[in-house]
Amino acid sequence: MTQLQGNIRKMRVTTDSGNLAQYALPIDDENLNMNALIGHSIKVSYAGEIHCVNCGTKTKKSFNQGHCYRCLMTLAQCDTCIIKPELCHYDAGTCRDPKWGEANCLSDHFVYLANTGTVKVGITRHVTDGVSSRWIDQGATQAIAIMRVQNRLTSGLVEMAFKEHIADKTNWRTMLKSQPDQVDLEALKESLLTEVEGELDEIIEEYGFQAIDIVDAPAIDIHYPVQQYPEKVKSINLDKELSFEGTLLGIKGQYLLLDGDRVINMRKYSGYALTIDV
Repeated sequence: MTQLQGNIRKMRVTTDSGNLAQYALPIDDENLNMNALIGHSIKVSYAGEIHCVNCGTKTKKSFNQGHCYRCLMTLAQCDTCIIKPELCHYDAGTCRDPKWGEANCLSDHFVYLANTGTVKVGITRHVTDGVSSRWIDQGATQAIAIMRVQNRLTSGLVEMAFKEHIADKTNWRTMLKSQPDQVDLEALKESLLTEVEGELDEIIEEYGFQAIDIVDAPAIDIHYPVQQYPEKVKSINLDKELSFEGTLLGIKGQYLLLDGDRVINMRKYSGYALTIDV
């Protein structure tokens, strides 16, 4: 038996040459290879302590996936405009941390379509070797980049235009229940670009031709290490149960899938002090 103890973070994700998602769970300074645990028994216990993922302060409650209240109210990455990028207020001079904003918001973003059970529109800052870690975090089995835009504000404006015609949220229960049907994302992309042509012209007129650049890239398939999907999703709440154990049957998005149709969103418990027995 192997035992690890410490405060966790959201699982780190990559893909192999076949676009199979690879997961590692950070526990303090160690990274636990989660793919290697599939088919094995695990036990997770919550010690009752949470430490802020930013400042390390002990906190009774986690905000915004692992932050203390002070960091929630002061960090630029916890501001409302991170959830609603169309509200970016850097140009108004009121960014909580201008240097952080310059590094993270005043850089290129991608607008994309992803199949997470149903097709959704979204935005991401990075597409490495054709794949974004955000797509994996959302459990997307297919994804395609639509366009590259000049900053976070523009990405939010473009996303709002697309949201008039397609959803922007992932139904996590639907995402976890099965492998969704394939969708022709390239055809859907072209159809949606026609639908939002007027709104895109207005954005270009206000922000210039450099604001939007259509990406000519194919759709990609993403695979997940899942032996068995749950028939009826039963979510584990560590704040109430304090511990759980069972056989790890798969990983999708940021969720562990266990026997008995049980699932747990590990990202939700970032900053929690856990003991993991393998």
